[in-house]
Formats: sequence, C-alpha cells, structure tokens
Amino acid sequence: MSFDDLAKPHLARIAEALERMSPPPAPAPDLGGAEAFVWHVSPDRLIPVEKVSRVALDLLIGVDRSRDTLLENTLNFARGYPANNALLWGARGMGKSSLVKAIHAEVVRQGHPLKIVEVQREDLPSIGRLLTILRASSARVLLFCDDLSFSHDDQHYKSLKAVLDGGIEGRPENVVFYATSNRRHLMPRDMIENERSTSINPSEAVEEKVSLSDRFGLWLGFHPCSQDDYLAMIRGYCAAHGLEIDEAEMRAEAIEWQATRGARSGRVAWQYFTDLAGRRGLPITG
Repeated sequence: MSFDDLAKPHLARIAEALERMSPPPAPAPDLGGAEAFVWHVSPDRLIPVEKVSRVALDLLIGVDRSRDTLLENTLNFARGYPANNALLWGARGMGKSSLVKAIHAEVVRQGHPLKIVEVQREDLPSIGRLLTILRASSARVLLFCDDLSFSHDDQHYKSLKAVLDGGIEGRPENVVFYATSNRRHLMPRDMIENERSTSINPSEAVEEKVSLSDRFGLWLGFHPCSQDDYLAMIRGYCAAHGLEIDEAEMRAEAIEWQATRGARSGRVAWQYFTDLAGRRGLPITG
C-alpha cells in the first residue's frame, strides 16, 4: 500500500474536522422582510429595523427646495429611471438625515418598494462586500451614510469611490447613495489649508479627497433657519401631537430656549417641544 493510500483517510478526517469547526456560510439576506436595514460587520450582515426613527415629511420646515429636489430624484430611482447620488451638507440640526428618512417613507407610501440601508462611516471599508450582496438582489436600495467626513489620516474615502463611480463594476444599477455631512468637501477647512501649505505639490495635495464630493450628482445645502421657521417648526410639532399652548407663551419660551442653547435649528426646536410635552404630561408617539 502506497503512502498516498495510507494518508487519504487521515486527510479526509482532518478536512471533515476543519469543516465542522468553520462557521456555516451566512444566509443570503431577505430584503423583503423589512423596509429598512443597518449594515454590520464581523460578521457581515444586514439587520432589519422594525421601526425607523423619523419625522414626517410635512414637519420639515425651511427645506422646501431640497425636499422637492431629493424627492424627485428618489422617485426617479424607485421607478427604475436614472438618478444621482446625493450629498446633503450644511448647518447642524437642520434636518439633513431626517429628510433622507422622510423621503424614503414618502416614496414607500406612494407604492414603491424602496429599501433603505444605513452604513456607518467606520464601516466604509466593507462597502464593497455590501455592494456585492445588494447587486445580487432585485430590490432597489437607497444606501445611506449619516455624518460623513474624513480626518487627516483617514483612508476610508477610497472605499467610498466604489459606491460613487469607481471600479470596473461601478455602482450597481439598483443602488443609489445618499450621505449627509456638515462639510461641503467632507474634510475640515484647516486640513485642506494645512495639506496645501506643506505639500510638495499643493494643487494636488488634497485633490483626491476634495474631488470625492464632486462625485455626488446632487449637492443640497442646508443653512441655519430663521426665527420664523424655528417657531413654525414648533407650531407644527404641537399641531401634529395635539398639544395646545398660547401663542405668546410658546413664542416667549421658545425664544428663551434657543437663546440658552446658543443656536436655532430644527433640532433645537424639537428639543424645546420635547421639554414642553414633558412638562404638559403629553406622551410623544410616532
């Protein structure tokens, strides 16, 4: 009997033992099981979200132009037509991420089975694997990254190119990418100036990172709200949740609240309303 004949049974047992030790392959995600998902890694998986935290579209005040533009783009995509990736940038607390989630809900309400998948900024290196999963699905998917930005030594931006327009395969036809950021060019201004001043070739020092924002077909800017819009937001929340309050009393309290916060935004308006509802003993649902 040859050595190979003697070794074969032992090798077979080793192979069987290794197979038992290795984890089973992850099942293909069922995108039909929910409307929203969150992407997790280690191991890679899509976790369904039973109830999405969002604000009704008609309660987002002062963003009419951005709302109409993004809704039209998203409806085009949901209907199977060409659509652009979108970057929502600007003032903090002005409803950038709320608008994305509200637009998704409105598109679904109109009868289009659009899915939304949220990916965390720190998980961007895995986005190629996520695209492979989504490419194999028949569902149309809105891929969403909130608070996107890059620091001095951050290389995550290279992974993002696969979503926007990089790579041989390119972006899957059934995927569109929306991101929010406080920065128009996804990196702090002092970083841009510093790298330009210390680089051998200043004109190309940050071109690769800055040009990343140019790969978004839609740029939607969000600016600090006026006092009238701020008060209108609070009136909208009160009406939506059935809270009655004297207009003069609400106005005085809301202005004092924003003065103590040193800011005026949709987020500050919601925080005042939350405080008001708590003092009035009104549960906030939905």
